[in-house]
Amino acid sequence: MGKSRSPRRGRAGAEAVSADVDGGRAELLPDRDRPRGWTLLIDGAPQSHVDLADPAHLSFEYQRRFGHVVDLVAPPGRPVHAVHLGGGALTLARYVAATRPRSTQQVVERDAALVQLVRRELPLDPGARIRVRTADARAALAKLPHGRADLIVADVFSGARTPAHLTSAEFLDEVRLALAPGGVYTANLADGPPLAHLRGQIATAAARFTELALVADPAVLRGKRFGNAVLVASDRPLPLAELTRRAASDPQPARVEHGRALTDFTGGATPVTDATAVASPAPPPAVFQ
Repeated sequence: MGKSRSPRRGRAGAEAVSADVDGGRAELLPDRDRPRGWTLLIDGAPQSHVDLADPAHLSFEYQRRFGHVVDLVAPPGRPVHAVHLGGGALTLARYVAATRPRSTQQVVERDAALVQLVRRELPLDPGARIRVRTADARAALAKLPHGRADLIVADVFSGARTPAHLTSAEFLDEVRLALAPGGVYTANLADGPPLAHLRGQIATAAARFTELALVADPAVLRGKRFGNAVLVASDRPLPLAELTRRAASDPQPARVEHGRALTDFTGGATPVTDATAVASPAPPPAVFQ
């Protein structure tokens, strides 16, 4: 893996780091406002942000929405067993370790070169119980012990698209097997008008879970722009009131859809199967400009 120090600078004295990884060209850019903050980009597309001095800080809006789910999945501070499908800069695993000490976590990331880069440049707290495994997310999921995970987070992108085999009902069957009773599944879904992918993903989740919620910018839900939506699913009642309050009070407010409104949102979309699955749509170039 080739690594180079880039002349692109952020805060005083800090230089960007770039390297060829399996998924393209990775860059770690220093944050001008946070002394130990870094943003990970793959082929110019921002993927995640990490503050090594404050791992409980979540900069990206979709990561803060994941953070709300982490905060509400169990009583405050209680350790959980979490599985992260997709690693990036390990932002959310660091957040869980900081906010729920003694949690045990497994991160699955297919890009071995990216894992090496992140481990070297953005090292994990040696006391954090985070295991990182290099593998395909679905293949690794199938090998997890049944009924153990309190939380499964899916944030997997190949380039800027979620691979097709991670969008189907059969994939969610494997998620359900790995979840503990009452466990929570949450996923980062990216789509834009006409929202066919997002509608299909909600229909698919509804076919496998009894309780659903979707957290997203109202403009995304109205099909006005491309963006991220965070799906939350479980077989136990979700903390909708608190999730709604947190999403609404976020620096970039979001709306929480659930119940009949979420069913209506699908517009009659049918569940996705392995036979019909396709990758999520690629974002328009203007998203990253």
